[in-house]
Amino acid sequence: MCAIGLACRLRPTSAAAIFLFSVLIGFGTEARAQTDTTVASPDGAIQLKISASGGQLTYEATYRGKPVIEPSVLGMDIQNQPPLGTSMQIVSAKTSQINETYSVPAGKANPIHDICNTLSVALQETVRPNRKLTVQARAYDDGVAFRYVVPSQAGVTDVHLVNEKTEFRFSKDATTYPLILRNFQTSWEDDYRTVAVTGIHPESLVALPLLAELPGVAWVAITEADIDNYSGMYLMHPELNSSALQARLSPRIDEPGVSVIAQTPMQSPWRVIMIAAEPGRLIESNIVSNLNPPSAITDTSWIKPGKAMWNWWSGSYAEHVDFKPGMNTATMKHYIDFASKNGVEYMLIDAGWAAKSTGPNSSGSDITSTQPNINMPEIMEFAKAKGVKVWLWAHWSDINRQMDDAFPEFAKWGISGVKIDFMDRDDQWMVDFYRRVVKKAADNHLMIDFHGAFKPDGLNRTYPNLLTREGVMGLEYNKWSARITPDHNVMLAFTRMLAGPMDYTPGGFRNVTREEFVPRNVQPEVMGTRAHQTALFVVFESPLEMMADDPEAYEGQKELEFLRSVPTNWDETRVVNARVGDYITIARRHGRDWYIGSITGWHANTLDIPLNFLGPGKYTAEIYSDASDAAQNPTHTTVERRTVDSSSHIKATLVSGGGQAIRIHQ
Repeated sequence: MCAIGLACRLRPTSAAAIFLFSVLIGFGTEARAQTDTTVASPDGAIQLKISASGGQLTYEATYRGKPVIEPSVLGMDIQNQPPLGTSMQIVSAKTSQINETYSVPAGKANPIHDICNTLSVALQETVRPNRKLTVQARAYDDGVAFRYVVPSQAGVTDVHLVNEKTEFRFSKDATTYPLILRNFQTSWEDDYRTVAVTGIHPESLVALPLLAELPGVAWVAITEADIDNYSGMYLMHPELNSSALQARLSPRIDEPGVSVIAQTPMQSPWRVIMIAAEPGRLIESNIVSNLNPPSAITDTSWIKPGKAMWNWWSGSYAEHVDFKPGMNTATMKHYIDFASKNGVEYMLIDAGWAAKSTGPNSSGSDITSTQPNINMPEIMEFAKAKGVKVWLWAHWSDINRQMDDAFPEFAKWGISGVKIDFMDRDDQWMVDFYRRVVKKAADNHLMIDFHGAFKPDGLNRTYPNLLTREGVMGLEYNKWSARITPDHNVMLAFTRMLAGPMDYTPGGFRNVTREEFVPRNVQPEVMGTRAHQTALFVVFESPLEMMADDPEAYEGQKELEFLRSVPTNWDETRVVNARVGDYITIARRHGRDWYIGSITGWHANTLDIPLNFLGPGKYTAEIYSDASDAAQNPTHTTVERRTVDSSSHIKATLVSGGGQAIRIHQ
């Protein structure tokens, strides 16, 4: 891709996938011998200023004239060199614009508009060794982003980056909703908290995205985009009673004290600050996707989002069958048969299908062959006859060891995608592993779902065969804990989901009250109502959406009709009602049909849903709501059908832990 600020054209990679309505246009404004420079969003509401006043490189951001980020340090801590970012002067500042529209095979909107003003600031040290640095920035109507570029230059060729000096200094003591992790090697599966930024403990490692409310100013979320040949970023709060957070990069495992090893020219990921007056606008944002390069896959026709049946959740369980349930051919065919009857596109065969292996650097599996109880040719032939496609689970260490052999073999078998698990890291090597996987998978027309994963960074724009990833404490935790509550589900929509698709695996239909809930491995239960679980298929974004429960849990249930119809790929997303940690209503359009999901936490709520987003004409609304006694009997729902139009309103009466799911069609 060309450097921001230079007059150049964006090169389309696929007429089917990328539709460019405009090009990146440099319009030649250049300033010299200045101490600061500013770029504003297209609507003028957001401004980002880059400054080298006094030699220290800083930035600040405002929203509607009010400070959001106060002057905050920028810079890089390079091993055996002075920090890069002090004693700097602005050499030149060039502005330009991006105005393009592109299509994606899967996502929360299609097409996506990428409209922003850009700034490229060339800097140089005023003291020896007079190193050069460029800061590139973009200002959107829903946020700003910046990144470092270290150009090739004398004396700076191999960079051993210890950490960034990047600060995020909030303009006031913001309320934050952090995911605090124990270290840099976790699955990103934990509870989100509520704490003032000044109250975050110095030892806390804060994952991204981080949501924050600056009362009277804005809602803000900090995350990153386009992590390539770099390590993931976290935040820490080292200064007691300060409103500032500082970047911490995931360290390399092979070289303690270093986070990134790269040759110049090198660039960091985009440091993203999403900004809006309401939290729902952050959920609607496509800024993370926009900050990634266009699709590297020319033909995306084989990338198909959809729902999947999944054998792992319910344990070795099935009713009214003439075989012993478990990891065997008969059980897989049982799930495939249900998928076929109910329009579910995929079957995901989880752990245990592969042959045993004692090879080095493996999890104990040989993923190029199957264990004796799995007849893969028979399963694939049955699935093909039933119109269902198959995904396979694999441990990342086996993928790393056998990828070159396994992916072509999977393609021969007719496998559609691979769920890859237990990476639990985002150091530079592991970030590269993700990219190697999606590239090799694309070569073999395989889709990917990363589990045990770090947060999304928009890689699915460049490699749209990456449908989704975990990086979330999802429904599976009900098998051994009481941590997946309706409150947790609501919070996820405002936090983790800001980064991108989220493989939470909804659809638990053994719904019980909080008092009745008992964790169990076979036939797991879920807290909250049946309508709540049904609505999650709309509220949570994931182009590959698991239907977590077993066929017997769904068979004969009236909500199954909604699950049959709800898509996983959207043309438009709107947040209708939103209170962080309390409730959310999201409306999503697929073609001319709209689907609306509302969920609440443990507090009951009554919400008004105006349908002013509908097109002209009359529609039929199918409304799945909590029954009046659903707080005591969580499986109880009501189904209502009514005629609506754009002037109509629907009331959602949500009991404690409740929800509502609506399909609107003509």
